[in-house]
Amino acid sequence: MRPIIGITMGDAAGVGPEIIAKALADESTFKIGRPVVIGDAAIMERAVDITETELNVVAVSTVDECVFEPGTIEVIDMRLLTEGVAFGQVSEAAGNAAFRYVERAVELAKAKKINAICTAPLNKEAMQKAGHLYPGHTEILAELTGTTDFSMMLSAPNLKVIHLTTHVGLRKAIDTINPERTYKVISLAHETLAAAGNKQPKIAVCGINPHAGENGLFGEGEEEEKLVPAIEKARGEGIDVEGPYPADTLFFRAARGDFDIVVACYHDQGHVPIKVMGLEAGVNITVGLKGGIVRTSVDHGTAFDIAGKNIADERSLLAAYRDAVELAPK
Repeated sequence: MRPIIGITMGDAAGVGPEIIAKALADESTFKIGRPVVIGDAAIMERAVDITETELNVVAVSTVDECVFEPGTIEVIDMRLLTEGVAFGQVSEAAGNAAFRYVERAVELAKAKKINAICTAPLNKEAMQKAGHLYPGHTEILAELTGTTDFSMMLSAPNLKVIHLTTHVGLRKAIDTINPERTYKVISLAHETLAAAGNKQPKIAVCGINPHAGENGLFGEGEEEEKLVPAIEKARGEGIDVEGPYPADTLFFRAARGDFDIVVACYHDQGHVPIKVMGLEAGVNITVGLKGGIVRTSVDHGTAFDIAGKNIADERSLLAAYRDAVELAPK
Protein backbone atom coordinates (compact mmCIF):
# COMPACT_ATOMS: atom_id res chain seq x y z
CA MET A 1 0.00 0.00 0.00
CA ARG A 2 1.38 3.41 -0.96
CA PRO A 3 2.14 5.47 2.17
CA ILE A 4 0.13 8.58 2.99
CA ILE A 5 2.42 11.62 3.15
CA GLY A 6 1.25 14.73 4.99
CA ILE A 7 2.75 17.82 3.31
CA THR A 8 2.68 20.91 5.53
CA MET A 9 2.12 24.10 3.54
CA GLY A 10 4.80 26.19 5.26
CA ASP A 11 4.72 29.99 5.35
CA ALA A 12 2.06 31.26 2.94
CA ALA A 13 4.08 34.41 2.21
CA GLY A 14 6.87 32.27 0.76
CA VAL A 15 7.28 29.73 -2.02
CA GLY A 16 5.89 26.72 -0.13
CA PRO A 17 2.41 26.67 -1.70
CA GLU A 18 3.86 27.20 -5.19
CA ILE A 19 6.34 24.33 -5.02
CA ILE A 20 3.64 22.07 -3.56
CA ALA A 21 1.35 22.86 -6.50
CA LYS A 22 4.14 22.19 -9.00
CA ALA A 23 5.18 18.98 -7.25
CA LEU A 24 1.65 17.58 -7.13
CA ALA A 25 1.16 18.38 -10.79
CA ASP A 26 3.75 15.64 -11.35
CA GLU A 27 1.71 12.43 -11.53
CA SER A 28 4.66 10.39 -10.27
CA THR A 29 3.89 11.69 -6.76
CA PHE A 30 0.64 9.72 -6.82
CA LYS A 31 2.23 6.59 -8.28
CA ILE A 32 4.59 6.19 -5.32
CA GLY A 33 2.56 7.70 -2.47
CA ARG A 34 -0.70 9.34 -1.40
CA PRO A 35 -0.17 13.06 -0.74
CA VAL A 36 -2.39 15.27 1.39
CA VAL A 37 -1.61 18.92 2.09
CA ILE A 38 -2.06 20.29 5.60
CA GLY A 39 -2.75 24.00 5.28
CA ASP A 40 -5.31 26.40 3.84
CA ALA A 41 -7.30 25.55 0.73
CA ALA A 42 -7.67 29.21 -0.25
CA ILE A 43 -3.90 29.68 -0.27
CA MET A 44 -3.41 26.52 -2.33
CA GLU A 45 -6.00 27.75 -4.84
CA ARG A 46 -3.97 30.95 -5.21
CA ALA A 47 -0.82 28.87 -5.74
CA VAL A 48 -2.53 26.80 -8.44
CA ASP A 49 -3.55 30.00 -10.25
CA ILE A 50 -0.02 31.45 -10.02
CA THR A 51 1.68 28.28 -11.25
CA GLU A 52 -0.94 27.70 -13.97
CA THR A 53 -1.17 24.05 -13.03
CA GLU A 54 -4.36 22.30 -14.03
CA LEU A 55 -5.20 21.05 -10.57
CA ASN A 56 -8.41 20.91 -8.61
CA VAL A 57 -8.09 21.98 -4.96
CA VAL A 58 -10.43 20.00 -2.69
CA ALA A 59 -10.89 21.00 0.96
CA VAL A 60 -11.30 18.09 3.37
CA SER A 61 -11.65 17.81 7.11
CA THR A 62 -10.00 14.43 7.64
CA VAL A 63 -7.59 12.13 5.85
CA ASP A 64 -10.37 9.56 5.57
CA GLU A 65 -12.15 11.84 3.07
CA CYS A 66 -9.23 11.79 0.65
CA VAL A 67 -9.29 9.83 -2.60
CA PHE A 68 -5.71 10.65 -3.72
CA GLU A 69 -6.38 11.09 -7.43
CA PRO A 70 -3.88 12.68 -9.83
CA GLY A 71 -4.96 16.15 -10.85
CA THR A 72 -6.29 16.90 -7.38
CA ILE A 73 -4.77 18.65 -4.38
CA GLU A 74 -6.59 17.53 -1.27
CA VAL A 75 -6.08 19.95 1.59
CA ILE A 76 -6.92 19.41 5.24
CA ASP A 77 -8.30 22.92 5.38
CA MET A 78 -7.47 24.66 8.65
CA ARG A 79 -8.96 27.97 7.45
CA LEU A 80 -6.39 30.08 9.28
CA LEU A 81 -5.63 32.47 6.44
CA THR A 82 -9.04 33.15 4.91
CA GLU A 83 -8.07 36.76 4.20
CA GLY A 84 -4.79 35.78 2.55
CA VAL A 85 -1.30 37.20 3.12
CA ALA A 86 1.04 39.33 1.04
CA PHE A 87 3.96 37.62 -0.67
CA GLY A 88 7.47 38.24 0.59
CA GLN A 89 6.50 39.94 3.84
CA VAL A 90 6.93 38.70 7.40
CA SER A 91 3.43 38.00 8.67
CA GLU A 92 2.42 37.06 12.20
CA ALA A 93 -0.68 35.35 10.82
CA ALA A 94 1.35 33.29 8.35
CA GLY A 95 3.90 32.42 11.04
CA ASN A 96 1.18 31.20 13.38
CA ALA A 97 -0.48 29.21 10.59
CA ALA A 98 2.81 27.54 9.59
CA PHE A 99 3.26 26.37 13.18
CA ARG A 100 -0.33 25.11 13.37
CA TYR A 101 0.09 23.07 10.18
CA VAL A 102 3.06 21.23 11.71
CA GLU A 103 1.13 20.75 14.94
CA ARG A 104 -1.76 19.14 13.03
CA ALA A 105 0.64 16.97 11.04
CA VAL A 106 2.14 15.59 14.24
CA GLU A 107 -1.35 14.84 15.58
CA LEU A 108 -2.16 12.94 12.39
CA ALA A 109 1.14 11.04 12.49
CA LYS A 110 0.59 10.07 16.12
CA ALA A 111 -2.90 8.82 15.21
CA LYS A 112 -1.38 6.82 12.29
CA LYS A 113 -3.52 8.72 9.79
CA ILE A 114 -0.40 9.66 7.82
CA ASN A 115 2.78 7.61 7.46
CA ALA A 116 5.32 10.46 7.23
CA ILE A 117 5.55 14.25 7.26
CA CYS A 118 7.06 16.35 4.47
CA THR A 119 7.48 20.03 5.31
CA ALA A 120 7.55 23.09 3.08
CA PRO A 121 9.69 25.94 4.51
CA LEU A 122 8.56 28.21 7.32
CA ASN A 123 9.89 31.62 8.27
CA LYS A 124 11.46 31.69 11.72
CA GLU A 125 10.94 35.43 12.21
CA ALA A 126 7.25 35.20 11.35
CA MET A 127 6.74 32.17 13.55
CA GLN A 128 8.48 33.79 16.51
CA LYS A 129 6.54 37.00 15.94
CA ALA A 130 3.42 34.87 16.47
CA GLY A 131 4.81 33.65 19.82
CA HIS A 132 6.15 30.27 18.74
CA LEU A 133 9.74 30.59 19.94
CA TYR A 134 11.50 27.77 18.12
CA PRO A 135 14.65 27.83 15.98
CA GLY A 136 12.92 25.70 13.35
CA HIS A 137 10.98 22.59 12.41
CA THR A 138 13.23 20.13 14.23
CA GLU A 139 12.75 21.71 17.63
CA ILE A 140 8.97 21.96 17.10
CA LEU A 141 8.75 18.30 16.18
CA ALA A 142 10.96 17.25 19.09
CA GLU A 143 8.80 19.09 21.62
CA LEU A 144 5.48 17.96 20.15
CA THR A 145 6.61 14.33 20.22
CA GLY A 146 8.41 14.51 23.57
CA THR A 147 11.72 13.54 21.96
CA THR A 148 15.15 14.34 23.42
CA ASP A 149 17.43 12.05 21.36
CA PHE A 150 17.16 12.79 17.65
CA SER A 151 19.46 13.50 14.76
CA MET A 152 19.63 15.27 11.42
CA MET A 153 19.91 13.07 8.36
CA LEU A 154 20.68 14.51 4.93
CA SER A 155 19.89 12.70 1.73
CA ALA A 156 20.96 13.15 -1.88
CA PRO A 157 20.94 10.71 -4.78
CA ASN A 158 23.19 7.78 -3.82
CA LEU A 159 24.19 9.23 -0.44
CA LYS A 160 22.70 9.47 3.06
CA VAL A 161 24.46 11.13 5.98
CA ILE A 162 23.45 11.31 9.66
CA HIS A 163 25.14 13.67 12.12
CA LEU A 164 26.58 13.34 15.62
CA THR A 165 26.55 17.15 16.01
CA THR A 166 25.15 19.98 13.87
CA HIS A 167 24.80 23.66 14.75
CA VAL A 168 27.71 24.18 17.13
CA GLY A 169 31.27 25.40 16.56
CA LEU A 170 33.85 22.84 15.52
CA ARG A 171 35.77 22.87 18.81
CA LYS A 172 32.56 22.41 20.81
CA ALA A 173 31.37 19.73 18.41
CA ILE A 174 34.47 17.62 19.02
CA ASP A 175 34.17 18.13 22.78
CA THR A 176 30.49 17.13 22.63
CA ILE A 177 31.03 13.83 20.85
CA ASN A 178 31.18 10.85 23.20
CA PRO A 179 30.63 7.07 22.89
CA GLU A 180 27.04 7.34 24.12
CA ARG A 181 26.06 9.87 21.44
CA THR A 182 27.92 7.94 18.74
CA TYR A 183 26.17 4.71 19.70
CA LYS A 184 22.79 6.45 19.76
CA VAL A 185 23.21 7.90 16.27
CA ILE A 186 24.45 4.58 14.86
CA SER A 187 21.34 2.99 16.36
CA LEU A 188 19.08 5.70 14.91
CA ALA A 189 20.57 5.15 11.46
CA HIS A 190 20.01 1.41 11.74
CA GLU A 191 16.47 1.72 13.11
CA THR A 192 15.38 4.29 10.52
CA LEU A 193 16.58 2.35 7.50
CA ALA A 194 15.41 -0.96 8.94
CA ALA A 195 11.91 0.46 9.52
CA ALA A 196 11.91 1.58 5.88
CA GLY A 197 12.57 -1.97 4.71
CA ASN A 198 16.38 -2.28 4.65
CA LYS A 199 16.65 -4.81 7.44
CA GLN A 200 20.46 -4.83 7.62
CA PRO A 201 21.74 -1.48 6.39
CA LYS A 202 25.49 -1.02 5.99
CA ILE A 203 26.67 1.90 8.15
CA ALA A 204 30.07 3.61 8.08
CA VAL A 205 31.38 6.02 10.71
CA CYS A 206 33.56 8.92 9.60
CA GLY A 207 36.71 9.76 11.53
CA ILE A 208 37.15 13.06 13.34
CA ASN A 209 40.77 13.77 12.36
CA PRO A 210 42.53 13.64 8.99
CA HIS A 211 42.99 10.02 7.91
CA ALA A 212 40.78 9.06 10.89
CA GLY A 213 43.76 9.74 13.16
CA GLU A 214 46.04 7.28 11.35
CA ASN A 215 46.76 5.22 14.47
CA GLY A 216 47.43 8.26 16.64
CA LEU A 217 49.52 10.22 14.16
CA PHE A 218 46.90 12.99 13.95
CA GLY A 219 44.80 14.34 16.79
CA GLU A 220 44.75 13.22 20.40
CA GLY A 221 43.15 9.80 20.13
CA GLU A 222 39.61 11.09 19.57
CA GLU A 223 38.63 8.18 17.32
CA GLU A 224 39.65 5.57 19.90
CA GLU A 225 38.02 7.49 22.74
CA LYS A 226 34.80 8.77 21.19
CA LEU A 227 33.96 6.51 18.24
CA VAL A 228 35.48 3.03 18.50
CA PRO A 229 33.70 1.94 21.75
CA ALA A 230 30.33 2.79 20.20
CA ILE A 231 31.12 0.98 16.96
CA GLU A 232 32.15 -2.13 18.89
CA LYS A 233 29.04 -2.00 21.07
CA ALA A 234 26.75 -1.66 18.04
CA ARG A 235 28.54 -4.52 16.26
CA GLY A 236 28.04 -6.67 19.34
CA GLU A 237 24.30 -6.09 18.94
CA GLY A 238 24.32 -7.25 15.34
CA ILE A 239 24.38 -3.83 13.65
CA ASP A 240 26.43 -3.80 10.44
CA VAL A 241 28.71 -0.83 11.14
CA GLU A 242 32.33 -0.16 10.18
CA GLY A 243 34.93 2.52 10.76
CA PRO A 244 36.09 5.01 11.66
CA TYR A 245 37.17 5.75 8.09
CA PRO A 246 38.93 8.82 6.65
CA ALA A 247 36.50 11.46 5.41
CA ASP A 248 38.46 12.11 2.23
CA THR A 249 37.55 8.70 0.78
CA LEU A 250 34.52 7.55 2.75
CA PHE A 251 31.89 9.69 1.04
CA PHE A 252 33.10 8.55 -2.38
CA ARG A 253 32.83 4.93 -1.26
CA ALA A 254 29.33 5.49 0.15
CA ALA A 255 28.14 7.26 -3.02
CA ARG A 256 29.29 4.33 -5.18
CA GLY A 257 27.27 1.92 -3.02
CA ASP A 258 29.66 0.48 -0.45
CA PHE A 259 27.52 1.80 2.42
CA ASP A 260 23.88 2.79 2.88
CA ILE A 261 24.59 5.67 5.24
CA VAL A 262 27.53 7.57 6.74
CA VAL A 263 27.72 8.85 10.32
CA ALA A 264 29.34 12.31 10.13
CA CYS A 265 30.93 13.84 13.20
CA TYR A 266 30.15 17.50 12.63
CA HIS A 267 28.09 19.86 10.47
CA ASP A 268 30.35 20.63 7.51
CA GLN A 269 31.82 17.14 7.34
CA GLY A 270 28.37 15.80 6.49
CA HIS A 271 26.82 18.78 4.70
CA VAL A 272 29.54 19.48 2.14
CA PRO A 273 29.30 16.11 0.30
CA ILE A 274 25.51 16.40 0.14
CA LYS A 275 25.61 19.98 -1.17
CA VAL A 276 28.18 19.04 -3.81
CA MET A 277 25.72 16.48 -5.14
CA GLY A 278 23.30 19.33 -5.96
CA LEU A 279 21.36 21.82 -3.86
CA GLU A 280 18.13 21.06 -5.72
CA ALA A 281 18.37 17.38 -4.75
CA GLY A 282 19.20 17.73 -1.06
CA VAL A 283 16.72 16.69 1.60
CA ASN A 284 16.79 17.37 5.35
CA ILE A 285 15.36 14.54 7.47
CA THR A 286 14.63 14.40 11.21
CA VAL A 287 15.04 10.90 12.64
CA GLY A 288 14.59 9.51 16.11
CA LEU A 289 11.25 11.18 16.82
CA LYS A 290 9.13 9.20 19.25
CA GLY A 291 6.46 7.05 17.69
CA GLY A 292 8.69 6.34 14.70
CA ILE A 293 7.59 9.56 13.00
CA VAL A 294 9.70 10.46 9.98
CA ARG A 295 9.91 14.05 8.74
CA THR A 296 11.56 15.17 5.53
CA SER A 297 12.02 18.72 4.32
CA VAL A 298 13.22 20.82 1.43
CA ASP A 299 16.79 21.99 1.83
CA HIS A 300 15.98 25.69 1.28
CA GLY A 301 14.07 28.54 2.90
CA THR A 302 10.92 30.51 2.14
CA ALA A 303 12.59 32.53 -0.66
CA PHE A 304 10.51 35.65 0.00
CA ASP A 305 12.28 37.46 -2.85
CA ILE A 306 10.73 35.22 -5.51
CA ALA A 307 7.45 34.24 -3.84
CA GLY A 308 4.38 34.64 -6.05
CA LYS A 309 6.44 34.90 -9.26
CA ASN A 310 6.12 31.29 -10.45
CA ILE A 311 9.88 30.80 -10.66
CA ALA A 312 10.44 28.68 -7.52
CA ASP A 313 12.03 25.27 -8.20
CA GLU A 314 10.06 22.31 -6.88
CA ARG A 315 12.80 19.68 -7.27
CA SER A 316 13.88 19.75 -3.61
CA LEU A 317 10.28 19.21 -2.52
CA LEU A 318 9.91 16.33 -4.94
CA ALA A 319 13.09 14.81 -3.51
CA ALA A 320 11.83 15.34 0.05
CA TYR A 321 8.50 13.72 -0.84
CA ARG A 322 10.23 10.71 -2.39
CA ASP A 323 12.43 10.31 0.68
CA ALA A 324 9.33 10.50 2.89
CA VAL A 325 7.83 7.67 0.85
CA GLU A 326 11.06 5.66 1.06
CA LEU A 327 11.58 6.15 4.81
CA ALA A 328 7.97 5.85 5.94
CA PRO A 329 7.73 2.87 8.32
CA LYS A 330 6.61 -0.18 6.37
